Amino acid sequence: MPASGDDTGQPAAKTRAPRADAQRNLDALLRAAMAVFSCSGVEAPVREIADKAGVGVGTLYRHFPQRVDLVVAVFRNEIDACADAAPALAAVHSPSEALGLWMQRYVDFLNAKRGLAAALHSGNPAFDPLPAYFCERLRPALRSLLDAAAGAGEIRGDIDPDDLLEAVGGLSRSAPNGDLTQARRMVSLLVDGLRYGAGPKA
Repeated sequence: MPASGDDTGQPAAKTRAPRADAQRNLDALLRAAMAVFSCSGVEAPVREIADKAGVGVGTLYRHFPQRVDLVVAVFRNEIDACADAAPALAAVHSPSEALGLWMQRYVDFLNAKRGLAAALHSGNPAFDPLPAYFCERLRPALRSLLDAAAGAGEIRGDIDPDDLLEAVGGLSRSAPNGDLTQARRMVSLLVDGLRYGAGPKA
């Protein structure tokens, strides 16, 4: 048996390739679905999503047998991307800069979420776990940024992440016709306000 093969006698590279292809197809489908949902709503034809992702409709249905499966996966993927941005920004920016940039990233997330709003508020029980997942992923992400900035003496140390998430949500919801220009300015002012009363660096 070749040393590089598996227990079927096939080369290892050939057994890994389908998994990589499947992941690429999945990633492409999630990106395409988010783009299509944002423009056309969650009832957009699945063929439009498959075409945009560069895959066949059969591939879409293999990953997501029902439309609700796709909507849930898209929303979870957007939550994960927003949460994962926190440590990535913290690794290359000062604590307060990372916080400010993440808050703007959160504005983007909220804007993308608008395309899913009709489905998320439809009463379908498949969506019931999503609010808890939202809190589970985004609250600690923001908490880590707040703690780092407060520890560096760059912001005050008594900020509740839930209050901040709700405040940015309110600013984003008031954006006229989805224009985020004003929301971004207001969020920048909000983050600047967190510096008032900042303590000395620990």
